[in-house]
Amino acid sequence: MNSIRLRLLKWLLGPILLVNLVLAALVAGLAWTPAQVAFDAGLMDTATALAGRVAAGGAASLPPVAPAATGERAWFAVRDVQGRHLEGSKAFPALRPGAPAYDADVNGEPVRVVALAVATPTGIRHVGVAHTLRQRLEVRAAIVRSLVVLVSLGTLTLVGVVWLSVGNGLRPLARIRAELARRGPGDLAPIPGDGVPYEIAPVVSGFNDLLDKVEAGARAQRDFLADMAHQLRTPLAGVQLQLEWLHARHAQDADTLQSLAMMGMANERMIRQVNQLLALARAREGRPSDHVGPLDLALLVQESIQFFVDKAARKGIDLGFELAPAPVTGDAFQLRDLIDNLVDNALRYTPDGGQVTIGCGVDGGVAQFSVIDSGPGIPAARRAAVFERFVRLDDKSTGSGLGLAIVRDIARAHGADVTIGEAAGGGTHVVVRFGASKSPG
Repeated sequence: MNSIRLRLLKWLLGPILLVNLVLAALVAGLAWTPAQVAFDAGLMDTATALAGRVAAGGAASLPPVAPAATGERAWFAVRDVQGRHLEGSKAFPALRPGAPAYDADVNGEPVRVVALAVATPTGIRHVGVAHTLRQRLEVRAAIVRSLVVLVSLGTLTLVGVVWLSVGNGLRPLARIRAELARRGPGDLAPIPGDGVPYEIAPVVSGFNDLLDKVEAGARAQRDFLADMAHQLRTPLAGVQLQLEWLHARHAQDADTLQSLAMMGMANERMIRQVNQLLALARAREGRPSDHVGPLDLALLVQESIQFFVDKAARKGIDLGFELAPAPVTGDAFQLRDLIDNLVDNALRYTPDGGQVTIGCGVDGGVAQFSVIDSGPGIPAARRAAVFERFVRLDDKSTGSGLGLAIVRDIARAHGADVTIGEAAGGGTHVVVRFGASKSPG
């Protein structure tokens, strides 16, 4: 994943870890040097004391190897200037009088050596003292352990500080992302520029320019739809009037009446399909129009009752209403399209003499609209497919296959869910529940 946060952390944490390691090495060296000097000073004191005894002629009374309570061991040796062994351990390494303490080994064991030149009555003698390194190594290990703990804590602290700092620096981006996530599908308002950091101001400005272009395109589309609605509906309505006039003039001619009836049906079907295509285009904008406000579904149904009653009467369908106040927030025009398409589908697919019940109300604090019919029903396997455009259950129906697609898109724009179930005794039960998701705006 290409993340700005991860990229910043990589660029910051890498150098931080490297600097910490370098500083840890320097601190280890600075801490070990005084300890090494202290050990060497102690070893030099021992060599000085031994040199005093050699000068007084008493070194022969010391053992070549001296054990210590801590497990350490010490060796000494006395040699003449030619390097011949006089006293102490014969395995003692070469002596370098006057040189600083140096590392060597005795019988394969690492030691630290200090050598001095001593004047005695019999001549110059070289005195050496060697001491094992166990205690030094323990001290050095303790220093390293302490530094590892400190460096680890310091690194974790710095990582936390860097993480919080990066998160705080990216907070404006998170705020913009959250604001965009809260918006509805059609909310194209510009992103506020207040508090936007200088570095991302060009991005916000460019995005706002893009939103302006999209809004202009959507506005042009809405204007086009409005013009199309006027240009198509007007001549089709005129054709319908002419057909009705011809039907009245030729009431005695059976063949003419039949042709006029077929033409009228075709014209009505074209009017319906034009209206549905325009409604689908409006719904596909993904939002209600600009005329959004508080509405009551019961009142919207009552406004269309007469049309529903007349259509049901022509098929002998028992049309019932169970209306209760159902307040919602939305576009009245689009919600009428939703109601009209659901009721029209129910009346269209219900056989003559059937029943259709239209209901609305509030259930569990959620407004809902329902249509129940006694038609053939929709198989469970086809209930998802019928919401697609131009999908019909059979070839015998006269519908265009757009009604439920319009219902789905309008419901989405109003934050509602549409479910299709089986009615008691057969048929279809369609329920639209508002407030199930984000409300329109």
